[in-house]
Amino acid sequence: MKAHWRHFDHEADMGVRGYGATLAEAFEQAALALTAVAVDPASVEPVDQVDLVCEGPDTELLLVDWLNALIYEMSTRRALFSRFKVVIEGGHLRASAWGQKVDIEKHQPAVEIKGATYTELKVEQRADGWMAQCVVDV
Repeated sequence: MKAHWRHFDHEADMGVRGYGATLAEAFEQAALALTAVAVDPASVEPVDQVDLVCEGPDTELLLVDWLNALIYEMSTRRALFSRFKVVIEGGHLRASAWGQKVDIEKHQPAVEIKGATYTELKVEQRADGWMAQCVVDV
């Protein structure tokens, strides 16, 4: 499976879904889908690096923790991210995210992402790789 991401409709919020050959790759793509809720990820230069650590008792809760950690960093740093490297071992996730400060004229953010939710939360291994999804509150 080629790694990729998608949005899916969910009432007033937005679903994010990441696909990848590995669980880590699916989480990376879900993070890219998260960025794409607000801006075109291609407009975000990966110049500044932020390291994150998350943990969860299962892969689904780990996904929510990961996306919420990114949302926190986006909010407090006033930044956007366009490249991710995730390592998952057991219930622990270590990651780096690369991006830049928000430039309103350049990035033209559409919405502010408030948080990842448990709505339609699913992480599953499929015949062709992994899929990770949830709904984010915008």
